[in-house]
Amino acid sequence: MKLALFDLDHTLLPLDSDYSWGQFTVDIGWRDAETHTRANDAFYEQYKAGTLDINAYIRFSVAPLAEHGVERSDAAHRRFMDEVIRPAMRPQALDLVRQHQAAGDQVVIVTATNEFVTRPIAQAFGVSELIAIELERDPQGNPTGGIRGTPSFREGKVVRVEQWLAARGLGWADVTHSSFYSDSLNDLPLLEKVREPVATNPDERLRAIAIDRGWRILNLFE
Repeated sequence: MKLALFDLDHTLLPLDSDYSWGQFTVDIGWRDAETHTRANDAFYEQYKAGTLDINAYIRFSVAPLAEHGVERSDAAHRRFMDEVIRPAMRPQALDLVRQHQAAGDQVVIVTATNEFVTRPIAQAFGVSELIAIELERDPQGNPTGGIRGTPSFREGKVVRVEQWLAARGLGWADVTHSSFYSDSLNDLPLLEKVREPVATNPDERLRAIAIDRGWRILNLFE
């Protein structure tokens, strides 16, 4: 197997889908603008600094889903895709994914954003394999605010990729080539694990590490 792994936010997308979804819930009246934006901005700064409490963030971010139920949440997400995500998708990112697929690579999106937000986005990129934060749900299918299994965040991305491989009877030794595209220092554990790390639209700290280690730097978005 040749494995091409992609982070999503600020890597394939020129935005943060989790942050943008939060702002979208404000726009449609699901949350108070001032209260939500203040908390959302604080969590986002923690993420960029590498200090995010992922469990606290998930409790915060999925609260509207439980309040409004599965059908209304799914309908809202369809609007989110049409109004926010699809207009932001860039041809060069789609082309990069398709190049790996055409080369016979197994493409997987590996993201620290939850599966409710990201599964339709992965599908829009033509990627069927998604490793995202899995949400605990009640019997009605509403998120409880908890995380199911290991969160695909920081070192957890390595764990989840290994679980994904193991579910197919494989391990890293069975992967003849592996690449991972990411913008964030949070993804350093998985970047260090693959054969070909690609710092993609990297933040300043990741760019410095990539330059120091001679990693490829790819700027998809200007």
